[in-house]
Amino acid sequence: MSGDGTRCVWGGHSPGAVGDAAHPGPVLSATFDLGLPHDPQPEYFYGRAGNPTWRAYEVAVGDLEGGECVAFASGMAALSTVMRLCARPGTAVVLPSDGYYIGRLVASEELAPMDVEVREFGTAGAWEPLNGASLVLLETPSNPGLEVCDIRAIAEAAHAAGALVAVDNTTATPLGQKPLPLGADFVIASDTKALAGHGDVVLGHVTCADPILAGRVRAARTRSGAIPGPMETWLAHRGLGTLDLRLERQAKNAHALVQALLGHPAASDVRWPGLPSDPSHAVASRQMRRWNGILRFTLPSAEAVGEFLAASRLVSSSTSFGGLQTSADRRARWGDAVPPGLLRLSAGCEDTDDLVADVLGALDAVRV
Repeated sequence: MSGDGTRCVWGGHSPGAVGDAAHPGPVLSATFDLGLPHDPQPEYFYGRAGNPTWRAYEVAVGDLEGGECVAFASGMAALSTVMRLCARPGTAVVLPSDGYYIGRLVASEELAPMDVEVREFGTAGAWEPLNGASLVLLETPSNPGLEVCDIRAIAEAAHAAGALVAVDNTTATPLGQKPLPLGADFVIASDTKALAGHGDVVLGHVTCADPILAGRVRAARTRSGAIPGPMETWLAHRGLGTLDLRLERQAKNAHALVQALLGHPAASDVRWPGLPSDPSHAVASRQMRRWNGILRFTLPSAEAVGEFLAASRLVSSSTSFGGLQTSADRRARWGDAVPPGLLRLSAGCEDTDDLVADVLGALDAVRV
């Protein structure tokens, strides 16, 4: 299987015997039959250590990313596990100053007190120095700024300095970008977003290029108990089947919205890596396979954001992204160092003409 759509639909699904369920449900049991005392330990023996529903999902995601996948209870469980696993006293952790803010909190409040130096660089800036680092964490395109960095170049520099490289791939998705072939050691994502795609689960994963690293990540998950629920994993696997279709519509809608926003006086600083004139486009086009539905723009004030959201019928106010419905989030409310009126907008799967008309109408309600 080579096509994105085929791999999304069939990934992790094994041929069954005659009479088996064509769409098997989640395995909800916390315990499994161990057999007699002298029997070999089975693959599944306790719900914190393994579950067939996790395994099916991990096979599907790992195939898309080109590595060995380990599912987690959330994207932050995945991210914090990698950070804690790689950070060592006397070394440094390097991460983006403009990436997801809770990642920076983990570094400053949990790693720094353990004699781990925390270095921050802007995603689109110069990532140096890297000497003494044990982990370099990238987020590209970044959240919420949608800045882009060169994964291959930074991975080469990080490896030369003796550091491992993790890439938060949440905004790009496994279809939009494959960090492992570009040199990353880990891919991290919040599957709550586009991968599951329906806003009804909280889930995450880590995919590793090296099976030994994957074993360490899996062991850390078992020890910490940061395990996903079988039902949530099953729902994410079901959502993965339509990722190819959803991403195509979301990218189409994002492109149309960007064109509309660029011509409206209420919107400024419109950013989307898929736009040829975007500052990040040159680097993004070299390492991204497909565009996504996440864009950003700035309205004159926080009050203007309220006017925009109140006037829109199709844009919901929520703090996640990648779902079926278009949503927008004023990121300054969470403490991001961005203008008060900056909105991260996640284009959904609505009809393009309906969505553009709705957004333009809502922008017309903003007092400039």
